[in-house]
Amino acid sequence: GALAFSASFAWCSGSPSFALTDVPQGTARLQFAMTDLNVPSFHHGGGTVAYSGQTALPCGAFSSGFTGPSPPPGQVHTYQFSIKALGPNGAVLATTATRRKFPE
Repeated sequence: GALAFSASFAWCSGSPSFALTDVPQGTARLQFAMTDLNVPSFHHGGGTVAYSGQTALPCGAFSSGFTGPSPPPGQVHTYQFSIKALGPNGAVLATTATRRKFPE
């Protein structure tokens, strides 16, 4: 089976910062996709970043194709990032998901 890895994130301007734990050996890229669990049909996108053993990604690591959290005024939505660890050939080595509310 796929190995377990985990991640957490913090909101910031641009794409969030991420903390990464137990990313599988052989991972070449991490693919991120954000879903608003309150409005799953809204496409927030995400990003793919090269991976070389780092345990954190800074704010703004996704250069394009990402729309940040934007719930209607007065509402709090829950956002989930699904993260895939991809090998050099694009095979999925592991997946994880992490969520948090916005605004907090």
